[in-house]
Amino acid sequence: MIDGGAITAPRFGLFNPQTGEFDVENKGVKPDIEVELDPALWRQGHDPQLEKGVSEALNELKEHPVPPVKRPKYPLYDWPKVRSDAAKSTAGQSQ
Repeated sequence: MIDGGAITAPRFGLFNPQTGEFDVENKGVKPDIEVELDPALWRQGHDPQLEKGVSEALNELKEHPVPPVKRPKYPLYDWPKVRSDAAKSTAGQSQ
């Protein structure tokens, strides 16, 4: 690969001798909020999981609003002076 990346096929599972099971195989990630998937809503164009996620995110934003960004004043440079000062400092270094 050009970027140094690589792809490998999984060759092993992680077995937990305390439980007698493979811990991560075929389990996925447990969701923070369980949402029942209703096929009838899905056919009508709704996604209950996505809608619940958006609802939760909007509630979190209401409870914990993002503080406004305080942008500093845009700097206005005197470019001819900056270039002149830079030329003087590089000329003084070469001596």
